[in-house]
Amino acid sequence: MNNSEYKILLVDDEPDILEFLSYNLKKEGYNVLNAGNGKEAVAIAKKERPHLIILDVMMPDMDGIETCREIREIPMLKNTVITFLTARNEDYSQIAGFEVGADDYINKPIKPRVLVSRIKALLRRGNGIPDPSAEKVELGGIKIDRERYVIVKDEVDISLPKKEFELIALLASKPGKVFTRDVILDTVWGGEVVVGDRTIDVHIRKLREKLGEDLIKTVKGIGYKFEF
Repeated sequence: MNNSEYKILLVDDEPDILEFLSYNLKKEGYNVLNAGNGKEAVAIAKKERPHLIILDVMMPDMDGIETCREIREIPMLKNTVITFLTARNEDYSQIAGFEVGADDYINKPIKPRVLVSRIKALLRRGNGIPDPSAEKVELGGIKIDRERYVIVKDEVDISLPKKEFELIALLASKPGKVFTRDVILDTVWGGEVVVGDRTIDVHIRKLREKLGEDLIKTVKGIGYKFEF
């Protein structure tokens, strides 16, 4: 899709922030919609069905958390990518956002170039998310071959233990999405013997050693995501 085909809804009660975001995204050719509060955002989202919603957390009357919750209850918007824009770095705020269905966080202030890069990554996620059950997926210069339980990087096969393979396949199934530790444990380890955060960290470290440091990003206090 061309940038002009993407609808991005910006939601913030500060006009200066809306103007900054809108200017930089329109400059990249995106179709930008603005809302100054949560209720307005829900109404616009229902009507316009944006591909991406950038949502401020701290808004009067109806904050970003409640706005996200209402949007996620609308069936036609269940796959819309939602990212929070916030100056707050508290873990509890991020956890609350993920619990109501947010996909990511963008901390402000943010430089225009970084903003555009993050938006592109988020839209890639929403534009045809790779199926984690597919036999072969190619992302970020690596191929994930589920049939052979092998990762191919630079035309070289890298054999991985089962749990490491399942972990990278999970993260790569939704590039840019933050997977919480609980989700990783439930999906990769399921009902097996109880394991802790240390187990996840060790597997992530081993994957980084084998695949490179750049593909798996740590989101402090939350979990991990695959980015390319």
